[in-house]
Amino acid sequence: KPPEFLYHGTATRFLESINQHGLIPRSRHYVHLSQDMPTAIAVGRRHGKPVVLKIEALRMYQQGFTFFQAENEVWLVRHIPTLFISET
Repeated sequence: KPPEFLYHGTATRFLESINQHGLIPRSRHYVHLSQDMPTAIAVGRRHGKPVVLKIEALRMYQQGFTFFQAENEVWLVRHIPTLFISET
């Protein structure tokens, strides 16, 4: 069971696609989420000008989405619809 909110760091150049399709794993098996904003910012910087997206993880879980937690504290989910995403 995830916390109420998780965070996804990305680059601003990906926002248009995310706003249309939600977060999808692309070349990975899962979308990767952080428990804190500083980690998400660091991840976003690797891809360009960073932006942090706030994910309503607990609400997703309550609606039937399955979350996994990796050993490195990263949370994983297969897809995040736009309904659960907001910019911080």
